Amino acid sequence: MMQKIQRFGGAMIVPVLLLAFNGIILALSTVFQNPDIVGSIATEGTFWSNIWGVIEEGGWTVFNNMELLFVIGLPISLAKKASGRAVLESFVIYMTWNTFMNAILETWNFGVDLSDPEAIGIKSIGGVTTLDTSIIGAILIAGVAIYLHNRFYDTALPEWLGVFSGSSFVVILGFIAALPLAFLAAWVWPPIQDGIAQLQGFMASSGTIGVGIYVFLERILIPTGLHHFIYQPFDLGPAVVQGGTISYWFEHLSEFANSTESLRELFPGGGFGLQNVSKVFAPIGIGGAFIATSKPENRQKTMALVIPTALTAILSGITEPFEFTFLFLAPQLFAVHALLAASMSMIMYALGVSASIGGGFIANFSQFILPMWANHKDAIFIFLGVGLAFSVVYYFLFRWAIVRFNIKTPGREDSGEVKMYSKKDFKEKQAAGGVAMSSVRESDNPNAQKAAQFIEGLGGAQNITDVTNCATRLRVSVADEGQVLEDDFFKGGGAHGVVRNGKAFQVIVGLDVPKVREFFEEIVEDENKNYEGDE
Repeated sequence: MMQKIQRFGGAMIVPVLLLAFNGIILALSTVFQNPDIVGSIATEGTFWSNIWGVIEEGGWTVFNNMELLFVIGLPISLAKKASGRAVLESFVIYMTWNTFMNAILETWNFGVDLSDPEAIGIKSIGGVTTLDTSIIGAILIAGVAIYLHNRFYDTALPEWLGVFSGSSFVVILGFIAALPLAFLAAWVWPPIQDGIAQLQGFMASSGTIGVGIYVFLERILIPTGLHHFIYQPFDLGPAVVQGGTISYWFEHLSEFANSTESLRELFPGGGFGLQNVSKVFAPIGIGGAFIATSKPENRQKTMALVIPTALTAILSGITEPFEFTFLFLAPQLFAVHALLAASMSMIMYALGVSASIGGGFIANFSQFILPMWANHKDAIFIFLGVGLAFSVVYYFLFRWAIVRFNIKTPGREDSGEVKMYSKKDFKEKQAAGGVAMSSVRESDNPNAQKAAQFIEGLGGAQNITDVTNCATRLRVSVADEGQVLEDDFFKGGGAHGVVRNGKAFQVIVGLDVPKVREFFEEIVEDENKNYEGDE
């Protein structure tokens, strides 16, 4: 069950990854339409202002259609077969559900007035005015669609009903399920929405302690994959403000930028947008500690490994290679990291910083530093000052712990050179086993080579039962965990590490994981077909 929950949580990252670019576009659009920042060229009605107004509208595309992105994005990772068709089925079932709700609320009195699509609790989705169930409704209906697809897509119907097989059959079942689900939503969602409104008030008033608990839970749950269920209701859902802290920040960015009031007074719930601040400052201290404690003869190799990884984390906010490194080697350090990250956010919030701050410095600069520079320099200096102070704390604390407990961080390992297999070695092994090798293995593409190495490390294509991915990890289930090789073999193929939990494995790949997964699946499919053919 936990594996299924983790897989579902990882799948939710697919639409979230689209937010970064659009967030930068919205922030820059706001800045370039502000005469106080760029001068009279940005006066309302000028060509400059108008063109950036058009660009801003395009930037809202992802945020205004977040529900549809989840409905479309989840089947990509969770469908066990024909994921493209599952996407189509999920979209049709979700829109059918919303259309049913529209008709039900127009026909019967559930205490909901659809006449104003802009009213709180009402939203137009794909041209249909319906209840604003946020990403919660999208995730639930997408889950129903994915279940129906995985269970019934291959159902064999009589030949005379063949036109209704495959995706048509899934959509028919979805249509039948959507009607009672629409009645249920029309009945139970308005009271739930009232409860959410009360929750928003409670969370916004929970103050510094609430922010600290939230950030600690979001960090400490990363190894389990359950952190997606923590931050998404805040970032994208209604936990603090309707529509999520990210959307709310961009909607009011110009207002906040032009005001001289404290950001905490302007946006009390913005403390829950600070969970990402450690992503910029923690890698500076942790990376420095790794380098400083490495063996002298390994210092250059350690720098070559750590510096690019640190820069990726600092600029883009992808910190998993760092976090999983010391999670594997010293789990107690990961708990310390979660506490430090929570403390950093709490102190910033207590000192008046309140904003939806992106996951890396690029997003920080465009979404916070640049637009807030004119009237909120104090908040910017607090953000940078507190963050850099914590970088120093991270450095000395991690350096002390690594030396004191002799933790084998990069550059301190006792293991020998990793054994790498050549193509010749692998061909000979496959030939001995009577299995034809996939032509994909002949590719010079680095991601194809990574996929081939990881498959070998996981015991071969015949040992793999399921594969999906999240932002940076390849999640694989195997038939026999005893056939999986040691972590050094995966690291030799470009992985940052491996998480092991029974038959479930997570290979830490990095930002190229979607491409690696495509080659991975192609190789597994080819070689399993060849294996079945040889039998």
